[in-house]
Amino acid sequence: MNTTRTINLKNRPKGIPELTDFDFTTSPIPELQEGEVLLSSKYISVDPYLRGRMSDAKSYVKPFELNKPIMSGVIAEVLASKNSKFSAGDHVSGMLEWKETQIIKTDELLIVDPKKAPLSAYLGVLGMTGLTAYLGLTEIGKPKKGETLLVSGAAGAVGSVVGQIGKILGLRVVGIAGTDEKVEMLKSEFGFDEAINYNTTQNMKEAIANSCPEGVDIYFDNVGGEISEAVLFNINKFSRTVNCGAISVYNSTELPKSISVQPFLIKTSSSMQGFVISNYADKHSEGIKQLAEWLQQDKLYYVETIVDGFDEIPNAFIDLFQGKNKGKMIVKV
Repeated sequence: MNTTRTINLKNRPKGIPELTDFDFTTSPIPELQEGEVLLSSKYISVDPYLRGRMSDAKSYVKPFELNKPIMSGVIAEVLASKNSKFSAGDHVSGMLEWKETQIIKTDELLIVDPKKAPLSAYLGVLGMTGLTAYLGLTEIGKPKKGETLLVSGAAGAVGSVVGQIGKILGLRVVGIAGTDEKVEMLKSEFGFDEAINYNTTQNMKEAIANSCPEGVDIYFDNVGGEISEAVLFNINKFSRTVNCGAISVYNSTELPKSISVQPFLIKTSSSMQGFVISNYADKHSEGIKQLAEWLQQDKLYYVETIVDGFDEIPNAFIDLFQGKNKGKMIVKV
């Protein structure tokens, strides 16, 4: 009987995840039953939000169980099918387990077309990443032409798309990233008007004021922490902060000491809203259609960090927290 390898969560990480928190197991592949499909993983997405699911704290989605497979966005090829909706040779996208090969019974797979875009793009700019950027900015940021958009984690998968959408919609766009190379990339490749290297900046409050001389109208926050506190000193009246991620505190083992946001929001009549992409499930197809259109018009440029090999998935995930990725981090199985 054929077998497949699986990556399970062995321990709940304390601080930054370590390789010992993951476990590789081998198991037999059962026989295909009616309504099921046999899938071979081709590309697996590793994302910062998965760190939250590795803890057992209450959240918007159930935590991963110990000694059970981890799941994320996966592009797979249908090897065999006993489901009328899918045929052998189809490529599909879905939330799947970290397995080389798996059998599932679900209709919640989307067929993706490798002729319209590279398969990996359906995990990034044409997948959850692109939708997070597009819907977070348009639904919560409510951009108006001529406003200033500031993006933290700007060289990451979501941030780099947010900035480009901002430019398409007529905004002045400033990004925050962690290396000079990323800062240069934001300006030369993604079209940001200005960018700040937070690792070489002594005073973030002043740096933001200098880069955003007319203040910040929309702040798309991917990091939380001290960077986002510095932004508060620069927000305009009626500003909108889109809370998308907080990677700077995901691995904190102590409660962070933060300044109070309320006086800033009250003084400027500003809003701050967190979200998860499932909040806007009814707008997903419209969002993907718009993103695909911009991609075909060469208005959107995307960068991927692709790591080769199923064995490298835990390493690739850990590397996210050292900022080793440019754009979307994906593992090619």
